[in-house]
Order: sequence, then C-alpha cells, then structure tokens
Amino acid sequence: MTAAAASATGAAPPQQMQEEGNENPMQMHSNKVLQVMEQTWIGKCRKRWLLAILANMGFMISFGIRCNFGAAKTHMYKNYTDPYGKVHMHEFNWTIDELSVMESSYFYGYLVTQIPAGFLAAKFPPNKLFGFGIGVGAFLNILLPYGFKVKSDYLVAFIQITQGLVQGVCYPAMHGVWRYWAPPMERSKLATTAFTGSYAGAVLGLPLSAFLVSYVSWAAPFYLYGVCGVIWAILWFCVTFEKPAFHPTISQEEKIFIEDAIGHVSNTHPTIRSIPWKAIVTSKPVWAIIVANFARSWTFYLLLQNQLTYMKEALGMKIADSGLLAAIPHLVMGCVVLMGGQLADYLRSNKILSTTAVRKIFNCGGFGGEAAFMLIVAYTTSDTTAIMALIAAVGMSGFAISGFNVNHLDIAPRYAAILMGFSNGIGTLAGLTCPFVTEAFTAHSKHGWTSVFLLASLIHFTGVTFYAVYASGELQEWAEPKEEEEWSNKELVNKTGINGTGYGAAETTFTQLPAGVDSSYQAQAAPAPGTNPFASAWDEHGSSGVVENPHYQQW
Repeated sequence: MTAAAASATGAAPPQQMQEEGNENPMQMHSNKVLQVMEQTWIGKCRKRWLLAILANMGFMISFGIRCNFGAAKTHMYKNYTDPYGKVHMHEFNWTIDELSVMESSYFYGYLVTQIPAGFLAAKFPPNKLFGFGIGVGAFLNILLPYGFKVKSDYLVAFIQITQGLVQGVCYPAMHGVWRYWAPPMERSKLATTAFTGSYAGAVLGLPLSAFLVSYVSWAAPFYLYGVCGVIWAILWFCVTFEKPAFHPTISQEEKIFIEDAIGHVSNTHPTIRSIPWKAIVTSKPVWAIIVANFARSWTFYLLLQNQLTYMKEALGMKIADSGLLAAIPHLVMGCVVLMGGQLADYLRSNKILSTTAVRKIFNCGGFGGEAAFMLIVAYTTSDTTAIMALIAAVGMSGFAISGFNVNHLDIAPRYAAILMGFSNGIGTLAGLTCPFVTEAFTAHSKHGWTSVFLLASLIHFTGVTFYAVYASGELQEWAEPKEEEEWSNKELVNKTGINGTGYGAAETTFTQLPAGVDSSYQAQAAPAPGTNPFASAWDEHGSSGVVENPHYQQW
C-alpha cells in the first residue's frame, strides 16, 4: 500500500503501521520477565542467538550436576581434613562401591528416555521439553542431600534414576528446537554454541564441585546447581518460544529470514506408524552418525569417569583432590567446538565446500587426530607428554561436533530429534560399558591403562572409516512426508495458480465473485504479467508487523 493510497483510504502509512506493530506485541503480551528483558541490552540480541546462549547455560548446569556426586562421595565414606586443618568424621557407612552404583544409576534413567524423547520432542514444543528436563533435574538435585541424610540408598538411587529420565530428553529436544530456529547455513554455529555448554559444564563443574566440597560441605554443590537450574528454567520458559512465528518480540526481519531460509515446515507430528522406520534403520548416513556418536561417547565417558584415576595410578601424580587439571582438556575442547562451528558454516555459506564434505572433513579430522594422540597417551612414560597428548586428543575431538552432532538436521530435519535420541541412546551404552571394560583392564596392573587407551584409539579409527564412507550432508528421500508435500503443492496451484517453480509458471483462472462483493477486488485479483501477485498483500501484512495467522508467511 502506498502512502497516497493510505491517505486516500484514511489508513495509516506502512511506516506508521510498522512502528505500531513493533510496540503492539509487548502491550498484548503479559510476560513480565520478557518485558523487563526487552528493556535491556539482552532484548537487542537476535532471538535465535539468545536461544543458543540460554541453551548453552542449560547444558552447562545439566553437565555440572553430573560432577556433584563424584566430588561429594570422597567425603561421604571416609574421614577427611578440610583446608582449614579440621578433621571431619565420615557421616555414612556406605562403601565406595555402593556409592558408585548409586552414582551410575543416573545413566540407566538417561538411557531409557533417549528414543522416547525423540517422539516427545516431535509431538510437543521442544523448547518446553528442554526446559522441563533441566528444571526438574535441578529440582531433584536439591532433594539429593535429603536422600543421603536419611541414609536411604533406595531413595538416592530413585532420585538419580529420575534425574537421568528427565535430563535424557535434553539433547533430542534441542535438535527439535533447531528444526524451527536454525537457518540451514547457521546450523553448525547455533548448534555448537548450544552444545558447548556440556563441555563447559565439565570445565566448571569439576573444580567448582571440588572447591565447594572442600571449603563448604559435601552437600553444597547439590544445592548450588539445583537452585541455579530452577532459576534458569523460569527464565527459559519466559523468554523462549517454539517457533519464530510465536515469539511476540522478534523482529519481522529476523522472523522472515529464518522462515524463508528453513522453508515450509510440516505441521503434522510424526507418529509411530508414519515414521519410515525401515528407511531409517537401513540408512547408511544414519548408521554413520550412530557409529560416530558411540565412538565419541566412549572417550568422553572414559575421561569423565577415570581421568583422575589414570593420572594417579599410571602417572603417579598426586592430584586426587584437584579438579582443575582434569578440566583443562574439556576447556580446550569447548573452545575448539565454538571455532569449528563458525568455520564449518563459513565454508558452507561461501560455497567453498559442500555440506557433505564439511561434515566428513570435520568429523574424520577430529576423530583421526584424537585417535592418534590417544596412541601417544597409551604408550608414553612421560607425565608431561601424556598430559599434553591428552589435552590435544580431547581438543581435536571438538571439530567432530560440527560433523556428526549436527548431521541429523542435514539428512532429516523432520526426524532430527528422533535420530538424536536413537544415536545418543547407543552412545549412552558406551557410557555404561566403558567403566566395566576399564575396570577389567586395570584391575591387576597399571599397565592395563595402555590397553584402555589403545582400545579407545581403535574405536575412533573405526568411527573415522565408517563415517568417511557412509556419511552424507544431503536431505534423504525418506526425510519428508511426500503425501503432505504433494497436497501442499496442489493446494498452492489451486489457490494461486502457481506451481511452486516460479511466478506465472502455471495458468491462473479467475471465477466470478458472488453477488454483493465489490468488483474492485476482482480487478485487483489479476496482477499484471511479470509482477509479484503477493506484492500488495505483503505490503499490508508483512511490513506492518501484524500477522493474523502465524503460519501464513512460511510460504
């Protein structure tokens, strides 16, 4: 609508409508937390990047929670002297083996919800599911000290299993979030920004938990992470939304950019019957992701659970009470993950490399480097060499996150959450199996650590080979419901005369309007040849910021 036309009809010019449209969402929305944040510098951030940063913080809390038990149990079953010189008697009669069983019960719950979480993230708003997993898990963390104090191993195990159940939905849910929020050429950057929180959680969680246990009490890390997680969850629910179209304060520019880049997103939820199970199970790119996830999970859980033990037993280093050195590899990895995500999307967006090439180079390069440095760790007798090689190995693996860990969104965005649940479930099996294998190798001799790291290296070389041969960065044929696409195309042709390949590509017919309808609208229905038939509607609705149907602009 032009300014002259607006003046003639008594309507506000588009610029005025735009300004009014920008103010209107905040007036209509009753979310006080969101209103306060919009008045700060945070409100000026791109909403997709704010989402990624908040997700990063959520993962940081989630993985920090996993460090609490390991730091606290050393002060539960034996006497200890705090940094002030005061001797403390142990409060519990559990053995270290009993405490380890209670600690590992978390992973049993975590494993169970991986595949169901994919369905839940596809059926319900994935951002709400992610917030639920972190928030409830944090609340349960506050209850854990009570379970210890009443000396009920069953209650502690139950809380740990329930924590695993609710936090098991987080990774699949976040892939569901990026289905709606991540433009294809920004997937690596946004996803790695979010997932870096898991490694940052270990970097911060290991030394912070050790510090709190030593200087405050064994219960302090449980309370701190629990309260922080609950506060984070409240903030997350107030400022995040399922889709850009549902966000009341997102700019029209960003909303249109995201929706145009992603394209049409199916509104029908996949069901057990509609999911192409046979195609998924027989898909080589899917199995490439699964094998890579298993390989990465093996080394991640190996170091998370046994790194300090290796340094003490194999290298003779007296660092049992220090989490700082153990956190350095994860710190390096977090930095590499962020850098790798930026570089991966730069190569893709500038058409330097295809998506398939980027995923294979980053994944195989990261895994190959990690495997090579693991061999050095396995056979070196030098403390310094072992530590440097360990840091380099974990750091190199950060490049792989821009490979397999975002590959689900490339090959099947509709089923990304389900694929993530499937692959992460297999990866969790590595976390359950690795401790038993490590114990078997190292039970009788410290030389068993050579076999431990040699096996980790061979697993990574297997992942390199499989991923290099079978991985893909292209949308798979089974990834979208063909019936819905055909129906949508037919509807588009019937309603607009456009066959989806370009304006004016199909013949347009106009029918006589019913009696009583102004004939001027009929005259406007036939645009001049070569013009955009949606131009007037776009000016009136798109630029004004007032959209009656949030799905209207997805075309």
